[in-house]
Amino acid sequence: MRYMVMLSMRSDVGPPPPDLVAAMDVAMGEAFASGLMIDAGGLMDDQQTTFTLRAGALARTDGPYAEAKEVVGGYAVLDVRSHEEAVEGARRMMQVHLDHWPGWEGSADVRRIAGPEEGPPTR
Repeated sequence: MRYMVMLSMRSDVGPPPPDLVAAMDVAMGEAFASGLMIDAGGLMDDQQTTFTLRAGALARTDGPYAEAKEVVGGYAVLDVRSHEEAVEGARRMMQVHLDHWPGWEGSADVRRIAGPEEGPPTR
């Protein structure tokens, strides 16, 4: 099963400290080597575009968005045997942040990725 873990944080936290970057390099290297992590990355906020569909109208808004209070700052795609294994992977990511970024506050959302056979039912 594949899961996506999304890390959210305040938009004004600034760049991560070097200690966190080094610790994440080690943790992610181990996760990639073991096959647990199949993709990961930080999400940049300097170039972003949002499409909104409301009342039959499609609108495009280009960022960065100064009014955003919280952003998804990074993600990981995990290949695991169970939901609990994905949850443990996310907990370890959050622990690295706790250990190496004093004062950082955020959240990790763990969600299973549906496979092609799990699409919406047809009518």
